[in-house]
Amino acid sequence: MSLDAYLLTRHWRDTPQGLELSLWACSDQGPVHLIIRGQQAVCFIERSVPVSLPSGTLRKPLELTLLHGEAVDGLYFRQQRDLQQLRQSDLPLCESDIKPVDRYLMERFIRAPIRIEGTVEAVGNHYRVRQPRLLPGNYQPQLRTVAIDIETRGRSRTLYSVAAAIMPSQDISKDASQDVSEDAPADVVFMIGQAQDEMRDGYKLIYKSDEKTLLNAFFDWIIDIDPDALTGWAVVNFDLNFMDQKCQALGIPFRLGRGGETAAVLQPGNPGSPRIARVPGRAVFDGIDLLKAGFWSFDSFSLDNVSHELLGTGKLITAEQDKVAEINRLFRDDKPQLADYNIRDCTLVNEIFIKADLLAFAIQRANLTGLALDRLGGSVAAFDNLYLPRLHRAGFVAPDVNNRSNTAGSPGGYVMDSVPGLYKNILVLDFKSLYPSIIRTFFIDPMGLAVPGENPVPGFVEATFSREQHILPGLIEELWAARDEAKQHRNAPLSQAIKIIMNSFYGVLGTTGCRFYSQQLVSSITRRGHEIITRSRDWIEEQGYPVIYGDTDSLFVLVGEGRDAQACAEVGNSLMQALNLWWTEELSQRFGIASHLEVEYETHYSRFFMPTVRGMPTGSKKRYAGLIEPDSVLIVKGLEAARTDWTPLARNFQRELFRRVFLDLPFDEFVRTTAEQLRAGELDEQLVYRKRIRRALDDYQRNVPPHIQAARKLPHSGRTISYLITRNGPEPLEKQESAPDYQHYLDKQLAPAADGILQFLDTSFSAITDAQLQMF
Repeated sequence: MSLDAYLLTRHWRDTPQGLELSLWACSDQGPVHLIIRGQQAVCFIERSVPVSLPSGTLRKPLELTLLHGEAVDGLYFRQQRDLQQLRQSDLPLCESDIKPVDRYLMERFIRAPIRIEGTVEAVGNHYRVRQPRLLPGNYQPQLRTVAIDIETRGRSRTLYSVAAAIMPSQDISKDASQDVSEDAPADVVFMIGQAQDEMRDGYKLIYKSDEKTLLNAFFDWIIDIDPDALTGWAVVNFDLNFMDQKCQALGIPFRLGRGGETAAVLQPGNPGSPRIARVPGRAVFDGIDLLKAGFWSFDSFSLDNVSHELLGTGKLITAEQDKVAEINRLFRDDKPQLADYNIRDCTLVNEIFIKADLLAFAIQRANLTGLALDRLGGSVAAFDNLYLPRLHRAGFVAPDVNNRSNTAGSPGGYVMDSVPGLYKNILVLDFKSLYPSIIRTFFIDPMGLAVPGENPVPGFVEATFSREQHILPGLIEELWAARDEAKQHRNAPLSQAIKIIMNSFYGVLGTTGCRFYSQQLVSSITRRGHEIITRSRDWIEEQGYPVIYGDTDSLFVLVGEGRDAQACAEVGNSLMQALNLWWTEELSQRFGIASHLEVEYETHYSRFFMPTVRGMPTGSKKRYAGLIEPDSVLIVKGLEAARTDWTPLARNFQRELFRRVFLDLPFDEFVRTTAEQLRAGELDEQLVYRKRIRRALDDYQRNVPPHIQAARKLPHSGRTISYLITRNGPEPLEKQESAPDYQHYLDKQLAPAADGILQFLDTSFSAITDAQLQMF
């Protein structure tokens, strides 16, 4: 029997009969548990290296070599722990760091969609297939997803409640636990208490007498609803980690897995490493991590802030309140209100996932990389998944990852010195996916570097690359075509996932955590990028257009006054077409290769501001502002208006000042009025600084920064502090006792935000406000 399905989780364990792989997948027929027994742990070793092997381990000569040509043997272990023990030695093992379940899937070119062939048996509410034959598939899932959130007594280990909300538009049975009637909404809050269960607005509030009974009721509910995925906000680090530790303390199993399997939260082995949730049969998505993986940007990744920015609404307990005290009060005096707050956090997570299309992004990412559905980061592992099977079929194996922390690095992206000023009509020409296009054009590839052959393409640091034997350029070509197709079909999650994967290849080759790390590889990308940007600048200036700035893959071209938007667009398109043609001819004549470099005319700024470095005449880098017509869209990069470590006062003020200057509107009165309103206390709500606390407060001994001074005035501080500068120094917003220091905000917020652009208008913040300030 054949079955189409989608991988959710993957695990392995040693047994007396050998390695056992346990895979869970979802399908149209329901959950499927795949059990594959009798597997072997595999790695490779140079044939010339002697090694003492455990009993039952096989050493077999293979027709494979390392990239430098040394023949290798395969080592086949009955159990993974035997391989792990061998790894403790100083032997030059190859690919011993690949997990057995990952190797099993990658060597079959299986990513996430699978075709299952085998005998399917029904077991409870899922299906089981023993010793299946697995093939790559095309199945795309509709994940059944539940958001969870817990409330606790502050920093103590006391559980108050657990909420769970099903993501809308999903066909999940309303039949939850035995405590919920058949016609009741599926969403629930389990609360410690003795009151009568009640229906609330869209969910049922269920009371339990103690923590053990509450957790078991929640686990029963999850098992009955049977979601494919769990979501939340800091769900692994807080909610699931708390539950795991609470289950251990209470002596009950952490029953979140499918098929009767228990869950666990694996603690990090190294400081700074993330916790990992192991929930057999259910993927776990943290909203914060998934947004960051998709390169979303917010002032703060708190649930309240993200929901306000994305949805226009937020949590029921606001940031201005003492959250811990309010939760404790509600648990004591108004449990239904606490339940409302608890379930609200779940529904906000669901709405954010829907608004940002995060599930589709996660699915597309797994389809491309072969990483576990809920594994974020992992760019090096994704590269291995895609590259190693192709390398093996070319006759090579790769070394283990080595620590090369002392290896010389390579230059980063080229950032050109800017020409500061206030301009009209700036065009931005952008090289589309510059680093992937360099890899593709110049055949940059680990295997191609090792076996350059005859007439190779030169790189940098004495590198040369084969024109015929390579893998990475072909991967780029496949991904490039897939992204173009995704754009044609307006599949934004797929397009974004492909872009991130393609652009990660350079970063992977440039990290010492990559088994293929080589200064020759990464320098041949970055230095070629430098050459492309500088020669493109020179060519554009030969056409009579000054280039005022360049940054990694973009050039900012001055067209100047006297041209309308249509004329500027004609110049931009003409430069784009001519520069693409020039590179095609240049690379053909110089190297005999086809150019995959693609310049795009991206943006026309009708007005543009490039600042100086503060206090210096030289031009700044990665900081500018511009106005895009016809809709007067203001773009700000790197300046105060775009920086979350500046106050809303400075950010709002600078954006409005830019708008007025760019549109040739009067600005003197606006500057004076803002200063006057500040002095009068009318802008106090905009004076709050927000900053992360990255270390323990006691670690700060010398030169204690303002946000730490403020945090020390609170009995408990979180990871982010909101504070003001007052006449008595920094004070936390929650405990402000003194009047704001308005002179500080004039000198340190408004003046710097204004003077960058006002200097090009022959004035300054003080020149405009001095006459007014004499009135105070």
